[in-house]
Amino acid sequence: MAADRLYLDHAATTPMLPQARAVMVAALDSWANPSSPHADGRAARAALEDARARIADALGWNGHVIFTSGASEAIAIALKRAKAARIVTSPVEHDAVLRVTEGAERLKVDANGLILQGRPGERGGPASSSPQQQQGAASPCQPDGERSLMAIQHVNNETGVIQPLDQVDREGAILFADCAQSAGKLPLPDADMIAISAHKFGGPPGVGALLIRDLGLIAPSGGQEQGYRAGTENLPAILAMAAALEARNDWLQQAATLRAHLDAGIEAAGGAIVARDAPRVPTIASYRMPGVPARAQLIQFDLQGLSVSAGSACSSGSLKTSHVLGAMGWDEAAAAEVVRVSFGPGTAMADVDRFLAAWADMAGRARR
Repeated sequence: MAADRLYLDHAATTPMLPQARAVMVAALDSWANPSSPHADGRAARAALEDARARIADALGWNGHVIFTSGASEAIAIALKRAKAARIVTSPVEHDAVLRVTEGAERLKVDANGLILQGRPGERGGPASSSPQQQQGAASPCQPDGERSLMAIQHVNNETGVIQPLDQVDREGAILFADCAQSAGKLPLPDADMIAISAHKFGGPPGVGALLIRDLGLIAPSGGQEQGYRAGTENLPAILAMAAALEARNDWLQQAATLRAHLDAGIEAAGGAIVARDAPRVPTIASYRMPGVPARAQLIQFDLQGLSVSAGSACSSGSLKTSHVLGAMGWDEAAAAEVVRVSFGPGTAMADVDRFLAAWADMAGRARR
């Protein structure tokens, strides 16, 4: 990346931490297949299992860890192979969840993107359901006495809103949490299955994990990872992921200061903060610049050496209107004027001020 460019798209992917990079480079020099029976393979297996234990310890997880190629694969394994009667999820989930839960019940969300189902005093029904689902069966989470699965994102990848999963009324359902944006930053929620992705917290791309309390919750597939994920494990990347999780994350307090400064500056310049009053992770925020489409903003920011995004990196190539903002009640025109800014460990106050100056200048020109 050019020295004069400013990267503020860490929610899409964040640079590898030096500790993770060093571990990965060293592992590339002495890598063997962990499934091989010879001494080199046995050494690789020992390193793999040590990394598995270290990752669980760093996350405070006391269940199983299944290594995957990232959160998207972990999501697919959990939701496509879950031993559940049906799936209940929300309309503000990541595309990786929505793709594998087509036809599932979607819970209502409020203007901040917080699910209504299960919040004290509020019992919102599904945002959309089939006629069959509307014909009064048991509870949305426990149909006909069979166990169901709730798939709820911990931190939204577009807005940074933290879903209060400890308040969700599970009613006996299996809880799956997409923690791609929260793992390594916030304590993990009390869920039965969790997806994480290393490149979101300073590890390498192409590796992640499905955390699962009971392997009996999903159907096995054969192959590696105790028969639940086929394919040779990417040991160098796994070792780097462990190193990234063990690195200090006390920079999050500074991120909260930076985000508060950015929020204030955006509002002072006439912008709007998405989910302003909701609990939000300090590393992600979305802002609306009235009268300026996100596409135009991204072009202008990019020309000034500023890297930000519009929504999820997994879908923003087409710059389609955010389904998250739509579910929160934003009309299409307003939602099309929103960009996302996200911080990493190296983000400084000078960086925020540089972005604010560019934002205020662009917004001011739009009002003239």
